[in-house]
Amino acid sequence: MTEETLSGEELAQWRNWAKQKAIASRISPTEVDWLLQEVANLTPLDLRLNLFQERSQISLKYSLSQLTELWQQRLNERLPVQYLVGVTPWRKFRLKVSHDVLIPRPETEYIIDIVQKAILDTPLDLSGGNWVDLGTGSGAIALGLADLLTNATIYAVDTSLAALEIAEENAIELGLKQRIIFKQGSWWDPLEFLKGQINGMVSNPPYIPTEIIPTLQPEVAYHEPTLALDGGEDGLMSIDYLVEISPFYLRSGGIWLIEMMAGQGKKVVQLLENQGSYQNIQIFPDLAGIDRFVLAYLK
Repeated sequence: MTEETLSGEELAQWRNWAKQKAIASRISPTEVDWLLQEVANLTPLDLRLNLFQERSQISLKYSLSQLTELWQQRLNERLPVQYLVGVTPWRKFRLKVSHDVLIPRPETEYIIDIVQKAILDTPLDLSGGNWVDLGTGSGAIALGLADLLTNATIYAVDTSLAALEIAEENAIELGLKQRIIFKQGSWWDPLEFLKGQINGMVSNPPYIPTEIIPTLQPEVAYHEPTLALDGGEDGLMSIDYLVEISPFYLRSGGIWLIEMMAGQGKKVVQLLENQGSYQNIQIFPDLAGIDRFVLAYLK
């Protein structure tokens, strides 16, 4: 990676060009500023008020030709900008991401707030003990749990060793490595020794029906890991498994909380009710008002 220095005026010209290309490709021009925040260390205020244009020198992490090549990748290959720069913001964190992990979405941030509310809404003290993030990917949820539940031990599980490596790097970078134990394996399998000892399980499992995946935005369908997207024929394969198996691991009164696709709420509630081990089942919307999360407590 080559560092290069440009004048503010030169960078402003590149920015205008990149935004025009974005609009022509039906990509949000705001992504150009997101990219520049990462590669030129500019603040949102710098970009919004064009304060950087008056500067004689701005250091870039890439040469201008490399930056142009990156942006062409975004336009031509529909490569997500988060993968271009290798990071994404999530809650108060700045997380490393790669093609091995799903890009953490802003709507998923709210799942940590639901955990906080769920703990306050039960007479049990669930704020410590063992908590689990199943299918951790970049580690976002595990990191959010570790930040919130300062007296808990967080287990982060994923089948992908490459994903776990990213998650562990994020934990180290954020100073939370001591609080999170990373386990490779499928869902609950690596945690046999914790049966009946889990205060809370949180998961953003694959929930998209298989046949829908090719119709998604190319940024998702072509670049994000299918393993993290594909929920089987009806999108509920992984969720159904978590409904059935989690009662063996949760303590009585423990929290079961997952993210789902819009429109799946009634089916997930039905799965929980039919299983018979859960109570106080609730659906929560995301910040856009779309039903996105299902919470339940073990009887």
